[in-house]
Amino acid sequence: MEMNRRQFLTYLGTGTAALASLATGIPAFAAEKTLSGKTADHLFGMDEDKHKPSKVKFKPIQATDKDDLVLPQGYKYDIIASYGDKINTKGDTFGFNNDFTCFLPIEESSEHGLLWVNHEYLGELEYYVTGYDALNADPENNTRTAAQIEKYLYALGGSVIEIKKENGKWRLVSDSKYGRRVSGLTRHTLTGPAAGSSAVNGAREVVGTFANCSGGVTLWNTILSCEENFDSVVADTKLKDATHYGWVVEVDPFDPNSVPKKHTALGRFSHENTAMTIAPGGQLVVYMGDDANDQYVYKYVSRGTYNKAAGKANAKLLEEGTLYVANFSKGKWIALDYAKNETLQKAVDADKKPLFTSQADVLVNCREAAKAVGATPMDRPEDLEVHPIDGSVFISLTNNSKHGNFYGQIVRLFEKDNNHAAEEFMFEIFATGGPQSGFAAPDNLAFDSAGNLWVVTDISSSSMNSGIYKSFGNNGMFFIPTSGPDRGIASQFASAPIGAEMTGPWFTPDEKTLFLSVQHPGENLETYAAPTSHWPKGGMSIALPSVVAITGF
Repeated sequence: MEMNRRQFLTYLGTGTAALASLATGIPAFAAEKTLSGKTADHLFGMDEDKHKPSKVKFKPIQATDKDDLVLPQGYKYDIIASYGDKINTKGDTFGFNNDFTCFLPIEESSEHGLLWVNHEYLGELEYYVTGYDALNADPENNTRTAAQIEKYLYALGGSVIEIKKENGKWRLVSDSKYGRRVSGLTRHTLTGPAAGSSAVNGAREVVGTFANCSGGVTLWNTILSCEENFDSVVADTKLKDATHYGWVVEVDPFDPNSVPKKHTALGRFSHENTAMTIAPGGQLVVYMGDDANDQYVYKYVSRGTYNKAAGKANAKLLEEGTLYVANFSKGKWIALDYAKNETLQKAVDADKKPLFTSQADVLVNCREAAKAVGATPMDRPEDLEVHPIDGSVFISLTNNSKHGNFYGQIVRLFEKDNNHAAEEFMFEIFATGGPQSGFAAPDNLAFDSAGNLWVVTDISSSSMNSGIYKSFGNNGMFFIPTSGPDRGIASQFASAPIGAEMTGPWFTPDEKTLFLSVQHPGENLETYAAPTSHWPKGGMSIALPSVVAITGF
């Protein structure tokens, strides 16, 4: 029996045992006592020939401090784009510190398509070497000129690039008609309750996106790019209104003339990524995390329902809905709805003045609203992803030294009745970082079609290969089955160059190529006279952030 994702989620409401019989044609069972034992594990079945749980299909590598992207035997990588590469005939160039990547096929091809890439931040030292006029600026006292600020903002945001696989190798199409930069200089429109409100000083249009960390893809084939640590960029570039940043941005990569949108209904905070799915009732649900110590996990549920035939008009679903924040001690989602939540209406500051007077105030000041309603502070909730088979939600908690959580963990959340629009949930600790597991500081997550989890790590460059992190070597990428006898066991698939982290893992539809960003290689340097990394060009070259395509699957 063939079943699409929406049907699958609908059948979840009838019970996992019935679903398993429909999906696999074999008797369902729950082999473990954990929550996940009652969900995903039995879906892979017991048939020795056809339904084996996924196992590692590569020889895991060992932790290393080598200055290269190290992969298992039989795999290789192609450099697709590096900082400064030309991406169109106008002369636009690929931005700095690439992060989130996602592949959108052209004519359903797994070897030709568009790649969206985020550009997150700019280290001062790197920028001096790549075009910034260091002689006439004092960044510490912020004496940047208008021209210097323009260069700064252009390097951030995101890139649309066209890529092809030819003769077994991936390459950038440098004269693509789709090639486009969406930067800190690009005009955006605001949508949703905060647009035009006093909370954003009446703005309906804003200039620029930056601090773009991770993101997601919509069901109508557009990109959601997430603005994370925007405060430092606002200060560096002397921008006057920080309320215009910290949003989820929608971009249509196939329309170079389209105006990106910032969806205020999804809240303003340090967004890591988005994970979109559909509830059994048809509502659109978007999961999000606020990547900072003691911040919160959110989800958004649309008021209307998704209609595939409506195409891009479904973007309106991101403008009207309810934003929730999680209370893990009670297993409940709390609605951040000013009209219905008396706690928000009564919340006051230290001077006894109201914290919020409208829904726009709540959305612009999400952190204060989440704290006011008693949400659970978490240990840097970064990537959230929805399991492609059972619909459970995986949450990467990178670490929080204030709580003694130095290695991080991955949480698995189960919505009540398998309904993503539900207001109650349960959760379990799926995997914990540390020497016993071989990984530390989990960051971005991705699933393959078999439900295996792929995890990249984010040990800071100042801690890497020293102290309690010495055994982990450079940052890595790990494969973790979510069912079967190897459930929760991490095997290392890749190791990053010195000082780098790997971000934005994304598979092509045929799962024969994995895209990754290699961000800030050689970041832990003090002078370019003595680079700590020479990746990817080798020799005595200066390291460059780059996007790669890994093949061999």
